[in-house]
Amino acid sequence: MTEVEKMRSGLPADMSVGEIQVRFERAQRLLARMRVMSTYETTYRELLEELLPGIPKSTIVCSPFYCDHGDGVSLGEHVFVNANCTFLDGGMITIGAHTLIGPCVQIYTPQHPMDYKERREPKETAYPVTIGEDCWIGGGAVICPGVTIGDRCVIGAGSVVTKNIPDDCIAVGNPAKVIKKA
Repeated sequence: MTEVEKMRSGLPADMSVGEIQVRFERAQRLLARMRVMSTYETTYRELLEELLPGIPKSTIVCSPFYCDHGDGVSLGEHVFVNANCTFLDGGMITIGAHTLIGPCVQIYTPQHPMDYKERREPKETAYPVTIGEDCWIGGGAVICPGVTIGDRCVIGAGSVVTKNIPDDCIAVGNPAKVIKKA
């Protein structure tokens, strides 16, 4: 099993190996070029499609945008990702159709060991994050590794989502708690 396969399956992966470093470098080079462009430029869209394979034409990702790999991000139709978002996509990040992602939202899939001695090694695990359809993730929210947010949810600005949120809920706070169910 390759280190990329380990990373995507939630097993500890060695982040220092060449196959992972090449992926980081590729993504960072594309992102650096995109940061000096408007989302309205044809070249921006071409680079975005290279970074995020399979991105629908109806989906918008504003610059600046940051990610680790790019190919670990799957966006549905009519998704809108506002400026200054960070998606650490060692594990898969899947966002459903018609979902709005506010500015400065951070979605993390990597998880480092709790033991400080183990953390000295260049290894990490990654757990997928899934956000359903028709959601609104408020600006500055943080979505932690392994979280699933159901369909039609609203996550309040600045919230830190550490646990799954069921369909049709409004969740706010740190840690985010459901305050309303539809």
